[in-house]
Amino acid sequence: MRKLLSLLFTTVFLVSSAQQQHPFQEEVNTIIKRYDTIWTPGESTIVFTGSSSIRMWQGLQDLFPRYQVINSGFGGSMTADLHHFSEDLIFRYDPDKVIIYEGDNDLNDNLRPADIRKQMKQLVHEIKIRQEGVQILLIAAKPSPSRWHLKGRFKRLNRKLKRLCQGDEQLKFVNIWDPMIREDRQVRTDIFLEDGLHMTEEGYRIWHHVLKNHIN
Repeated sequence: MRKLLSLLFTTVFLVSSAQQQHPFQEEVNTIIKRYDTIWTPGESTIVFTGSSSIRMWQGLQDLFPRYQVINSGFGGSMTADLHHFSEDLIFRYDPDKVIIYEGDNDLNDNLRPADIRKQMKQLVHEIKIRQEGVQILLIAAKPSPSRWHLKGRFKRLNRKLKRLCQGDEQLKFVNIWDPMIREDRQVRTDIFLEDGLHMTEEGYRIWHHVLKNHIN
């Protein structure tokens, strides 16, 4: 009877553990495995992290050759997810600079801009404590055709993120919103893939043009 109860307890525990696994755990494990083979401790490192707009950015190492570049973006993530995995996606690489893109999916999931700002502030605070002297860049939530109906909320979030960065030498707001907007104040559709959410190479060229001055 004791053996049966022990077996039942073990089975329930294993099933419960599997059910409780974070939905991004496998993707994070893949990122860790990839960079554990090529990351060199002690070299000046930049971590690019956040949602799929970071994950899909190809050639980052070539764009920023003065640094060792880690791309730990994971698709579909929100600010709370990045905070949850910050140990594995940020701190394990001891970065000099951290570039974050989050908020896009948060807004699409109906989170309030004020709540997203609060979560981002907590994440930034932890990074500054753990990585002395680190430079943190917050990329503005981008305009996109598929989420243009939420543009008012996106603008409110960007204003809040910009204010969060004001007066803090370690924290910079990167305004990629304006360069992605046409003169008639509509979003540029020519820099997006067919899904209207993810960018083409031209979209990433805009990001690089804005970011390089902050990083270098």
